[in-house]
Amino acid sequence: MMNDVKYIKGDATQPKQEGNKIIIHVCNDIGGWGKGFVMAISKRWKAPEKEYRNWYKTKENFNLGEVQFIQVKEDLWVANLIGQHKIRKDENGNPPIRYEAIQLGLQKVYEKAKELNASVHMPRIGYGLAGGTWDKIEPLIIKELIKKSISTTVYDFG
Repeated sequence: MMNDVKYIKGDATQPKQEGNKIIIHVCNDIGGWGKGFVMAISKRWKAPEKEYRNWYKTKENFNLGEVQFIQVKEDLWVANLIGQHKIRKDENGNPPIRYEAIQLGLQKVYEKAKELNASVHMPRIGYGLAGGTWDKIEPLIIKELIKKSISTTVYDFG
């Protein structure tokens, strides 16, 4: 059984593995799309942003911890994971990241990856704009994906 996240230099929008793949990224819960990794996604495919914005408009199950899967190629899905509350620190100085929401979202990604027999790919989610710390996010990835035998690769932009 694997116990480690694979780290590679590269572009998370271009996973190199064979077979079905899911690219995870973190979205906010206020319908904002326009900074960070989403820009790389939008450059490559229009559907993830379009579907996210539609989802926000309908408000159907548009909550922290929910995940929307958009198929962008025959063997590739983008997972819009809502793991960020708003986009700025709150009145107590807490960053927008919500670790419980990331964990819930990863559980949903696990189910989908199992169903599709897919590997999972991502930049360092929840880090950067969401204000999370990797030492809190990595254990969630290990617990919800790696320990359940889902091949998971994290891309550091090279």
